Amino acid sequence: MTWTLSTSLDDFRSRADAFLAARPAENTVLITIAHRLAEAGLDVFGERPPVFGWWQAEPDGPVGGAFLQTPPFAPRLSAMPQAAAAELAVRLAAAGAGFTEVTGVGGGTEQVRAFAEAWTAATGAGQSVRVEERLYRLGELAGPPRPPRPPAGRHRLAGPADRALAIRWWQEFLLEVKVQAHDVARAVDDRIASGGLHLWEDAGTPVALAGSSPVLAGMSRIGPVYTPADLRGRGYASAVTAAASAHVLGLGAEEVLLYTDLDNPTSNSIYQQIGYRPVEDCLVLDFQAPSES
Repeated sequence: MTWTLSTSLDDFRSRADAFLAARPAENTVLITIAHRLAEAGLDVFGERPPVFGWWQAEPDGPVGGAFLQTPPFAPRLSAMPQAAAAELAVRLAAAGAGFTEVTGVGGGTEQVRAFAEAWTAATGAGQSVRVEERLYRLGELAGPPRPPRPPAGRHRLAGPADRALAIRWWQEFLLEVKVQAHDVARAVDDRIASGGLHLWEDAGTPVALAGSSPVLAGMSRIGPVYTPADLRGRGYASAVTAAASAHVLGLGAEEVLLYTDLDNPTSNSIYQQIGYRPVEDCLVLDFQAPSES
């Protein structure tokens, strides 16, 4: 088995794009991150440069696995054999901080578990679960996706006048899910400019927000989805999610995806009522140095 490690986005995309596009649902995060790096620059997720890798069962064989990392975030694994995930952990441990600093890992549960077992064996690090997620795909529909109990109001795309509100809600969402972002304002500006930020408004007032990624490899992913705490329980999140999903279907998406936290039974139930169906379970782990674990 052969892993190639690289700091070149161009090399990564030339070698791994076709592999990733063959399974766009399972590889949605890598596809969208690579696209954003290419569009917005290598510093869009942080000041330290990203790193990449692709795996081949034979030196001249087809790519069968990939990863990317945008520090300070953890590496994200593509769909790949568990043995390849374990070998990647060994390679990254051997490369050391001179290549990148690994403080965790995310991806499909089986791949993450294999990576983590090899990582802890190689480094003596401890591990803890940050979040367990489920990836959903919008199923076959007889018509546009609709929430089970449509609330009052309507969908519209966010515009420049919504910027301050969208930034505040995006920051509140990240605080709730305990995720840090490099530049929320930049992310909001990019989504507004590309038509990928959706609002549900009731009586002319925005009450919920959802993002949608560009349609890439026939796939678009919905997220984040956020309703302020004092407006929850009224169906606004369901409505804006359904509307954003219908919007990207109209743009030509063949697969519409989203992630939910498995600890949140409400969101898992709501999205299934809209028409989303489970694809795979995913996991994000944090690693602790031996002295900390």
